[in-house]
Amino acid sequence: MIPWLTTLSVCTVFLYNILLGSNYLALTQGVNFYLQQLNTLPIIENLSSAENIFKESKFNDLQRFSEVIRETDKLEGLFTIYRSLEDDRIYLEIASEQLNKNYLGTVTLDSGIGESGIYSGLALQDFLFYFRRVNNRIHFVIRNVNFRATSETPEHKALTRSFSDSVLYSVPIVSVSSQRKSLLINLNDLLIQDFAGLTPLLKSSLFADYELAENKSYFGEVNSFPENIEINSIYNFSANQGANLITVPDSRALTLKVHYSFSQLPENNGYIPRLADERVGYFITAYQDLSNYNTTESFVRYINRWHLEPSVNDAPLSPPKKPIVFWIENAVPLEYRDAIREGVLMWNKAFEKAGFLNAIQVRQMPENADWHPADVRYNTIRWFNSIDAFFAKAPTRVNPLTGEILDADIIVDANMVRSLQPEYRSLIAANSNQINQLLSSNHQGFCKVPNPKTSDDRCYGIESSLQAAIGATAISMMPNSALDDEKMQEYVHQYLRSLIAHEVGHALGLRHNFHGSTMLAPAELNNPEITHSKGLVSSVMDYLPVNLAPQGTAQGDYFPATIGPYDEWAIMYGYKPSNFESIGEIIPEAEKPFLEQIVGSSKQPELAYATDEDIWDINPNANVWDMSNDVLVYSQWQMDNARLMWQKLDKHYPVKGESYSQLRTVFDKILIYYFRNANLIADYIGGQSFRRNYALDVNNWAFVPTDLAKQREALASLNEYIFAEDAFNFSPQLLNQLAPSRWNHWGNPVPISRLDYPIHDRIYRLQSTILRSLLEGDRLHRLLDIELKTLLGEALTIPELFDTLQNSIWTEVLGKEELKSISSIRRSLQREHLEILLEMVLRKTDVPEDGRTLAWYELKQLQKAISAKLKKSGEQLDIYTTAHLEEISDRITKTLNASLLSR
Repeated sequence: MIPWLTTLSVCTVFLYNILLGSNYLALTQGVNFYLQQLNTLPIIENLSSAENIFKESKFNDLQRFSEVIRETDKLEGLFTIYRSLEDDRIYLEIASEQLNKNYLGTVTLDSGIGESGIYSGLALQDFLFYFRRVNNRIHFVIRNVNFRATSETPEHKALTRSFSDSVLYSVPIVSVSSQRKSLLINLNDLLIQDFAGLTPLLKSSLFADYELAENKSYFGEVNSFPENIEINSIYNFSANQGANLITVPDSRALTLKVHYSFSQLPENNGYIPRLADERVGYFITAYQDLSNYNTTESFVRYINRWHLEPSVNDAPLSPPKKPIVFWIENAVPLEYRDAIREGVLMWNKAFEKAGFLNAIQVRQMPENADWHPADVRYNTIRWFNSIDAFFAKAPTRVNPLTGEILDADIIVDANMVRSLQPEYRSLIAANSNQINQLLSSNHQGFCKVPNPKTSDDRCYGIESSLQAAIGATAISMMPNSALDDEKMQEYVHQYLRSLIAHEVGHALGLRHNFHGSTMLAPAELNNPEITHSKGLVSSVMDYLPVNLAPQGTAQGDYFPATIGPYDEWAIMYGYKPSNFESIGEIIPEAEKPFLEQIVGSSKQPELAYATDEDIWDINPNANVWDMSNDVLVYSQWQMDNARLMWQKLDKHYPVKGESYSQLRTVFDKILIYYFRNANLIADYIGGQSFRRNYALDVNNWAFVPTDLAKQREALASLNEYIFAEDAFNFSPQLLNQLAPSRWNHWGNPVPISRLDYPIHDRIYRLQSTILRSLLEGDRLHRLLDIELKTLLGEALTIPELFDTLQNSIWTEVLGKEELKSISSIRRSLQREHLEILLEMVLRKTDVPEDGRTLAWYELKQLQKAISAKLKKSGEQLDIYTTAHLEEISDRITKTLNASLLSR
């Protein structure tokens, strides 16, 4: 989400401090009284009451109400709006009872520029606000919902003095009507300024100082409905020296359209907030209950979910009174609408387990629809174009008091599918900077997971698109090297359907589950009888790679065709009606026993849950872009597939009449895929599993170290696929055909660096990234700790890791065979390994002291071996090898003899 203004919070009052176990009357006293307390306001001093506003003489000097609204069009609804089309003035009428009352505001970027993070359909802000009158002005105030206390208690008095609301804007009152008991403000004063916070957004995204030109900004369509008002503002920005934008004709000026929805907050609608549980992955609405001193936890957490009620009480399966309806925007291409529809409806399987029939419906937005896709009354799936976005996302608008989801709009960048069509063999321009960024990242890999606080959907989108492109490339390399149109259409259909199902899961309140891909054994992944019934994965809320079958195995589903067991279970937790609802209205705590019955199943392997903040750890069982319950086997399959694709490129590409630049792009794409899977294997070293289960028995641990045999197998695999001398064998013919694009125009600049393919640099960066991740301080500290957490002889030790790597990287020196010439790729790898050990000895990196002393020991052993080999080989070696080894020996000597100053 664009992180300009997250939901700002302000003081509100919440009456609730009845513990489970109180008498039945307390448990069933009702939601109505509970919701009434949500609108209780903190004390505001020195302000006239609403009744007195219309009696004060100071307002006599204001314009007469009738004069102000003369020759305007009147729009009645939640707020009455008066619009003068002649001079583009819009007045908002605020009734006395609407002052100090909670409303929900949502702000959407309706039109963008198609690059650099400024994209159509992005959700900019959502907040709870109220209008407050102070003298002759109206304050637009964001309400604080993070802290609450029981009304009319000492804690509430302290609350109102401890935390502040946020007064975002102050506008003058234009006129007051004592007869109508209402007042007017000019919406131009509020919304024809940078209300949406676009100026800082443009500065952070475009690195240019754009300023709002108010004289060029104006209102577009404006509507007022019984429960909401919808307003479009068109903003023009200018800069003396604008950003170098590709998509804008003149970068000194650009236009953005923002859609505002101000809506009634649901009250007394029977919605019951549902308590969150950390074993089930929902987005949550949390606040601190400052009245509660009786528990160790002062936070109250509700899951974010829609308000679903069965139309037939006590029926095992009932249609909801009001289903969740998604509208496919009329801008979505016709050929993709069926896949989108299927991806949405995939979730009805889960809702049936929760007792709802056809809980989700899909409708097509008419071509001549008289409503806007950003209208808060409609949940839409929108399509937009960009030159660099590559993402889909599903922002929701939530009642910040209860967690009730009120609106959701899924947006999909056309780039996610456009480049998968047969006429394209490349997805993204894999230029040098992009590859270098990937291959020089840390052990977690490029775009491992969005930051939980500032979710990077673009990062996810690039990886998702890469995975889809690899699948399309694999299809193109089937026998005869010809694309089958029908097969490609089915592939795109599977991909888009899975993508939409993932985003709809977010729209239903679900967070990522990065355990989702580990349900099936590798041998089961391409068995349709299993994947179409149980599912390919336990949850579509994972970041899922394309499922490519290994050589010799019939290809199954590339992407999930159904949601998984975890998805069904999570929806049951969030949406299944509790048995208390047949009795009457309840308070949230009364559902605890009912919810515990559901979440008690979390120990089942297919219900494992790990989300964004869980996977920064080294955990081979909870990761992104992995597949199966044995990632070690699966990743080896995929690297074998990558090698096969390279062989096909060597023998059959480029196709006659095709540019060499497409061959280069595909080669790089496969290299990224190869690295991605090698990186997953590295997570076995020092890895451990972590489950969010609660303590159940003595054998149920929170952490379980990765099996020693698996770690040793992972090291052997990395040696074979990454560090071995023959790991990367490309023919001169292939390397000499990897030419860059020579088109030079907007959107496709010609590289100014070397034109030929930098093969040494690419391989070095891949090997260096993996090697440094294996020897980084965090991993070494983990290995040292695990020795204390396992029985003797069951842990991979730092000495074994160091010895294994040194013996595989320095085979020419440490092996028994006669020393021969060392290839240039091996020399680069050996220098990098040496550099890592030297940095440890010289205390340039944060590693355990045992790691530093072992590095010193390994260097000593290496120096002895080099000296012996050089002495034995005499002058038989080539000058490359001789110079390489003598320089290595000299560096070791100087480092070991260095006199380090004490700290």
